[in-house]
Amino acid sequence: MGIADRDYQRNDRREPSGFFAQLTPVVKWLLILNIGIYFIESDSKPFRHFGAFTIQSAVFEGRIWQFVTFQFLHGSAGHVFFNCLALFFFGPWMERWWGGKKFLIFYLLCGAAGGVFYSLLMLAGALPGDSPYTPLVGASAGIYGILIGVALTAPELRVRLLIPPVELSMRQLAMWLMGIAVGTILLGYFHIDLFGLVSNEGGQAGHLGGAILGFFLVRYPWILGSNREVEIIRPKVVAPKPLSKLRPRSDLEKDQDTAVDKILDKISREGFQSLTQEERDFLQKASNSK
Repeated sequence: MGIADRDYQRNDRREPSGFFAQLTPVVKWLLILNIGIYFIESDSKPFRHFGAFTIQSAVFEGRIWQFVTFQFLHGSAGHVFFNCLALFFFGPWMERWWGGKKFLIFYLLCGAAGGVFYSLLMLAGALPGDSPYTPLVGASAGIYGILIGVALTAPELRVRLLIPPVELSMRQLAMWLMGIAVGTILLGYFHIDLFGLVSNEGGQAGHLGGAILGFFLVRYPWILGSNREVEIIRPKVVAPKPLSKLRPRSDLEKDQDTAVDKILDKISREGFQSLTQEERDFLQKASNSK
């Protein structure tokens, strides 16, 4: 019986249903903000100038709010769509794991970590195609933190991707995404162009930053003041129910018990070593079935 079936969890309110029923409160507002701000900033260059992250403005000029505001800006309709899609499917899992307030802090910190990691790699010369004036926008760093969090707490959870249309476990998805991010950065650093398929090294650096911090925050939740331990969620194995001692016994069970009695009598007379391998196997099988 699920928790929702218990009397003390019921109330007279009608629970939401349909496609959006799984949304948790913080995820819902993050989706609203991402989509709403996209339509506002697409027609407002000053808004993007104020909120987009660049190393020059956020680090050298002290506009530190851009470590947060850039997470709500997006470069295209496809960019905001896929980020919101990932947030819709994976965000509620992490919000329920953390609780609303800590989840919001977790999400924003992972996003900010994307800006920090991008800055470190760019200043270290690992992103030769970018400059201190290159803008960084998007919710991807925070979402990568969420993906890594789900992969840590539910590694065998199965997900089906839209592009490519394959099914993976969360552990496999996380490894695949991290491999793409690292590979893209390395190919960009060594100026290797695979027919134009590899690009956006700066964005992938942000993804890695969010994923790295997401790993540590979920692995060590006390960092955010949580005393919970990481519980690895795995598919449940349902054990067979024991047979009732009061039910009528079948003829097959009666015959089995008779055969067991004969073997036990033989052990009593001649010792266990007198049993044949077939008799030992039968006795073991009968013992396991009880």
